[in-house]
Amino acid sequence: MKIYADENMPLVAEFFSHLGPVSLFNGRAVTASELADAEVLLVRSVTPVNQALLAENKVLRFVGTATIGMEHIDQAYLADRNISFSSAPGCNAQSVVEYVLSAIWYLAEKYQWQLNSKTLGIVGVGHIGQRLAEAAAALNIKLLLCDPPRAAAELDFRHTPFAEVCRQADIISFHTPMVKTGPAPSWHLLNAQTLALLKPDCALINASRGAVIDNQALLQALKQQPRPVVLDVWEQEPDILQTLLPYLDIATAHIAGHSIEGKARGTAMLYQRLCQHLEQAPLRQLATLLAVPAVEKVQISDNFGLPDVQNLARMLYDVRRDDALFRFHIQREGFDWLRKSYPPRREFSSVQLTGSKLPCWMAQLGFTSQHKGV
Repeated sequence: MKIYADENMPLVAEFFSHLGPVSLFNGRAVTASELADAEVLLVRSVTPVNQALLAENKVLRFVGTATIGMEHIDQAYLADRNISFSSAPGCNAQSVVEYVLSAIWYLAEKYQWQLNSKTLGIVGVGHIGQRLAEAAAALNIKLLLCDPPRAAAELDFRHTPFAEVCRQADIISFHTPMVKTGPAPSWHLLNAQTLALLKPDCALINASRGAVIDNQALLQALKQQPRPVVLDVWEQEPDILQTLLPYLDIATAHIAGHSIEGKARGTAMLYQRLCQHLEQAPLRQLATLLAVPAVEKVQISDNFGLPDVQNLARMLYDVRRDDALFRFHIQREGFDWLRKSYPPRREFSSVQLTGSKLPCWMAQLGFTSQHKGV
């Protein structure tokens, strides 16, 4: 079985090689001829999988995307050809949450916010948004949740319309998929009209899809009314609107979900799905393939409290590192180089906390412990 995989998928050979030879490709530049004999195709979000890409392939049996989003996959075409498909929902949710938390802590320090007096609007409350809501609640941040599909499906979901989120929130974090049609499109959800509804100092964080925010409209608005803004995703990646950079507090190259665990978890989920498809027992487990973290355990004293968690989190990840990398390399090396060369980052769960009194709310942030919290 010939397996073709994006070169940026970690541990792909370690997981899949016992099922067949694994060939790696450049996800953004791959051509139809390169994939002519692929029986299994494993991609990330930069590769549109459609009739054009698969025009020369007559043997493909399985397509997997190691991502939450699926808008780059023509699922109807795959179904017409009886090609099995799987995504990796939730694989990098914790990684994105940790990125957003790092950004919020940085903005709070820069602008001297008291987070317990702030209201966070979360737009898109799926795998990532729900986990972010739980983490924000642990930090005593007030919440507004905006998710029209969930509101339509769940009678008890506390939905706030997007226009009201714009009017009321002090921070808005976007975690919606890209939807261009239907009753709740997310394309250019934040545009010239909705930007005008924001509080003057409302902070914006986008770690979902670039086109959820009209980047040109954002640039014009920021020229008139500066505000805290964090962008991890951009319209027209990799050819982004670099004139936005001077107006942003944090700018990164679509790496919010790029923790070692987040990326590897996507690979592991596709491996499990392919084994199911082939009716074979999986022989590889993520826990045994991940490298040992540089810091394995941290002792927490009895007086550890909410104000201390930011320092612990920064030991593992500080978003300012990625902003510095972005600003230094974006013009010299480019957007895709930044993603491909992204330095290792471990999630909170990689460090095991020990101590006699471990706060239960640490688990809401994603930390693990040896003892039950109090």
